[in-house]
This record gives sequence, structure tokens and C-alpha cells, in this order.
Amino acid sequence: MTASPVEVPEQVLRTSIVERLFARETDPRPLFTHQDHSAGVDNTVTWTGFASRVREVAGALGRVTRPGDRVAVLTGQDLNYPLAFFGALAAGLVAVPLMTPGSPSQRGRLAGVLEDCGARVWLTSSAAAAKTREAGEPEHLLVVDELSGPGADPLPVAPESPAYLQYTSGSTREPAGAVIPHRAVTAACWQASQAYAVDEGTTCAGWIPFFHDMGLIQLLCLPVFAGARSVFMSPAEFVQRPARWLRQLADHPAVFTAAPNFAFDLAADAAGEAGDDLDLSDVRVALNGAEPIQPRTVARFREVFGPRGFRPEAHRPSYGLAEATVYVASAGAEGPRGAVFDREALAQGRAIEVPDGQELVSVGRPLGQRVRIVRDGMAQPDGLAGEIWIRGPNVAAGYWGRGDAAAFGGELEGDGGWLRTGDLGLFHGGDLYITGRLKDLIVIDGRNFHPQDIEAVAGEAHPAVRRDRVAAFGVSDEMGEGAMLVAEWAKNAEADVKEVTRVVLRAVSREHDLTLRSVLLVPSGDLPRTSSGKVARAAAKARYSRPRG
Repeated sequence: MTASPVEVPEQVLRTSIVERLFARETDPRPLFTHQDHSAGVDNTVTWTGFASRVREVAGALGRVTRPGDRVAVLTGQDLNYPLAFFGALAAGLVAVPLMTPGSPSQRGRLAGVLEDCGARVWLTSSAAAAKTREAGEPEHLLVVDELSGPGADPLPVAPESPAYLQYTSGSTREPAGAVIPHRAVTAACWQASQAYAVDEGTTCAGWIPFFHDMGLIQLLCLPVFAGARSVFMSPAEFVQRPARWLRQLADHPAVFTAAPNFAFDLAADAAGEAGDDLDLSDVRVALNGAEPIQPRTVARFREVFGPRGFRPEAHRPSYGLAEATVYVASAGAEGPRGAVFDREALAQGRAIEVPDGQELVSVGRPLGQRVRIVRDGMAQPDGLAGEIWIRGPNVAAGYWGRGDAAAFGGELEGDGGWLRTGDLGLFHGGDLYITGRLKDLIVIDGRNFHPQDIEAVAGEAHPAVRRDRVAAFGVSDEMGEGAMLVAEWAKNAEADVKEVTRVVLRAVSREHDLTLRSVLLVPSGDLPRTSSGKVARAAAKARYSRPRG
């Protein structure tokens, strides 16, 4: 199966997310709840209260902008963020969801994005205003929680007009802002609501940052689309105490949550801190996505939280990307499925099941879009690998201010406009499996190695290695093609460097028949990461593959 037989209804594409918000503006139920753990309070706004405040923000924006202007959203992860985002959309503007600057590298990336999008107006909050001002001096800086004055009715928007720019999280290239039209927002929300059974009784819970495509859709747009409720905390408060996420899931009804693979590991580590009364039986869906999904993580989460009521079928491995407005495919109501493939055959692009080999977790099946596996310009049948191409109403209109033939102009089956994702995968038994990234592929002596497979083995090889902070990449020098691995020390780990290196080298050699050129162990926090927290392989390669000394 390479395409969904279900299409997104035309009426869904014609009705904007802002129209859906104001269709419920008399609803007295809670819409957004910010769990502020630092203050020990929950701050909640109802549909009615939120719609009223969105009118005020839209009115203030309308006095300093023209429809189509870009507006940067630079508040913290609190109730001001959805107000700023929906206020911009209601004013007929193009929102640019961003993070408030912290480290010098974040400030540098933010400066590049702000220059690229040309936002003359920035929206911030009183709590984030000082940090926001460090990023520069826009023509207008509006503090959302201090705005007052006459409100404005939402402006009508065309389905193809841009709703927001989703800047991808790569850290070594020029900023690339995917142009997300209004029809893509509602298409993606419809797809997700169907795939994960999100309705008016659902609590969309989590902590994913709103400037990330997963957080923006799962915690802001999808609840508005489906008439659900959103309960969220900041990413920092999750990282400080992962058990907070577990309590959030246990304390609310009919939960739909989403997180990257590493978060499920952190949650399992923190199970003992969540309390003996932890009950996860009302977690309907726990979406696992945004990074490679490890079979051991799925199994461990089931083992740790099965006795606490977590249903195995609630764990939903999924696949998406910013250029497809986050949703492409997901496991169904049966939960995670996987297969064990012959390593050599998989390296050659063929899926052959064997009793002992490389285990992969399926990301399920697409919904409301066409998905193909393409190699040498031809769609591949079930069992053969290639680049994942996508065509559907959820696909972005291109990158802001760029020619997009390479990424968005794929030609296939007599149609143009296919999104070439750069991800490698295959269909097996109708299910989609992700095998790697085209640009990250390591080729040695004609053999293909996917870095995440090497990283997974290295992360499990020794307890001194931090499992989610490993980067493998290809190197080329006078010795020819080879592979190098960089790994962070686990916090408080005590071990001999030479011994850890030997163990990692042996594990990779045993599992992949590959002799790494070198293994470099670096302090915790040293590996470069993207704005969404994932290891940035390209940046790691640039930093560590040069001669050191």
C-alpha cells in the first residue's frame, strides 16, 4: 500500500483554522491550560475568553500591518504563544513561530531567520521581552499580554494563502522557511484527527515547543480544529523532571500526547518519581515521532508502564516532516508493528525478513495523501527502498523566497508537485519503514550504512555512552571512505576512555561488519543539536571531522 484511499474533504480545505476557532467562540469549556510548574499554578483560558483576546491581538496588529506581512512570534511557552499565533492569523498575516533566544548559537540562528522572513513586527510577552530585545530592534515590538484597545473581526483568507512559515531546524545551512498555506493547516489537522481519533472529548497533552512543527499542530492547531482541549508545559520543565509529563498524562482524560523517541526513554527512567498511584489507562494515543524510533524504546516503555495501565496499542510510531505540515503516516489502532530484516539486503535497498538481523519499527500507513518510494525517477514496489515522495493537500507551497524545483517539483505518475523528502524508506507488507536520510547516508566500498543504525548500536554498547547523544557520519581522506562516531559521556559516568572506545568499536563491527575510523567521546552537552533538540549530524561532522590538535 503506497497511498491512502481516503482524501481530505474539500470543505475541510476551504475552512480555515481561524474560522473554526470563532465558530466556537461562545463555548464556555476550557481550551488551553498552561501548567506553570515554576509558579505551581495552572493557567486556563476558555474558548470564549481566548477568542475575545485573539480579537484584541488582531486589532492591535491591524493598526501596524497590512495583510500578508510576516509577524515573528517570540513569546515563551505560555498562553501568550497561542494568542500571538492565532492573533496573527486572524489579522490576515503570516505568522513565523520562533523561539526566544538563549545561547549565542540560538541568537545567531534566530537572526538569520528574522532576516530571511523580513518580519517588521515581533510579538512577545512581558516575561520574554528582555530576551527578545536582545535579538534586535524591529519596526514594531508588541507585548501580547499588555495589549488593549478595540478588537477586530478575523479577516477572510484564501486556502492557498500562507498561514505561517515553519523554519526547519537544521543548524548548518541557510534558514529554510516552509510556506504552510491555510489549506495545509486544516488538511494536516484533519489527517491527525482521523489517524489518532481526536475529538471534542480529547485532551491534547504535552510539552513539545510551539516553534516546532509537532508542538504547533498537536498542542495548538489540532485542539482548535477538533474542539478538543490542550494542556501543556514548557520543554524545560519536562527535561528538568520528566515525571511531570507522566503525571500530566495520568491526571487528564482521553489523552493524546506526542513526543520524540528520546522522551519515552527519559520517562521510563523517571517512572519511580511519578508516584505509586500513576495510572496511564486513559492515554488513548502516545505518538512517537520526529526522530528515529528505536525498538528497545517501544518495548521498554511497554514493560515499565504496562503495569501502570498503559495499553501497548496506544503507542503510535509516526512519520512526518515540516514540509508536509508534520503528518504523513502513523501506526493504526493495533499499535506498533515491526520486522527484522537482513542487514546486507537492507543496505542494498531490499527488505528481506529473517529471524536474526536488523529490527525496524514501522511508522504505519499514510492517510489523506499519496506516498511513493522513488529510485532513479521510478516508483518502487513493496519491498524495495528509495526516497520517500509525498503529494497531498498537507504539503507546503515551497520555501519562503526560494526556487523550489528540487524539493517540491518532483515529477511522477504524470503529476508534478511531489515533495522529495530526502528521507529513505520502503513499504513492507503495506507498512512504511524509515531507513535513513539521503544526505546522511554513509557509503563505504559500495555498501550503504544508515547513521542512526550505527548510533543505536553504539548507544547500547556501554553505560558510559549517552544513548540519545551519538552522531555517526562519513569521512573521506587519503585513506579513502570511512565512518566516524562521536558520543557524549552519560552524566556522572565513570569509565576508562580506552575501554569504552574498544567496546563501541567491537559492537559496531559485530552488528554491521564495519570498522569505524575513529570513536570520539566528548563531554555531556558538547554535541551540536538542532533547535528541536536532535543531534545535528552535519554540524557534528563539521566540528569533529577536522584534524584536532
